[in-house]
Amino acid sequence: MNWLLLVIAGLFEVGFAFCLGKVKVSAGNTAAFWFAGFILSLCLSMILLYKASQSLPIGTAYAVWTGIGAVGTVILGILVFKEPVHFWRIFFLSTLIISLVGLKFVTN
Repeated sequence: MNWLLLVIAGLFEVGFAFCLGKVKVSAGNTAAFWFAGFILSLCLSMILLYKASQSLPIGTAYAVWTGIGAVGTVILGILVFKEPVHFWRIFFLSTLIISLVGLKFVTN
């Protein structure tokens, strides 16, 4: 159950990074909407990370949380914000995913 909370926390981390990116390109009420989404996602992500870290080692929980956030943010950046895609970017993103899966298998 705590691994599920950790994955959801990581997805909310992706959410707050996405909202932050949208605030940057918005104005007025739209920017306020995205900023509210940023704050909500940030709070939910931190609460879920806290809950997951109560039974998982903090080093593992934090690494997985940031890893999910990093991978998800890069993917969203490519798909939504039209960031560049090249071999080395995908290669290192893949090694990060492999590392996160490895942490899951070696942690109780």
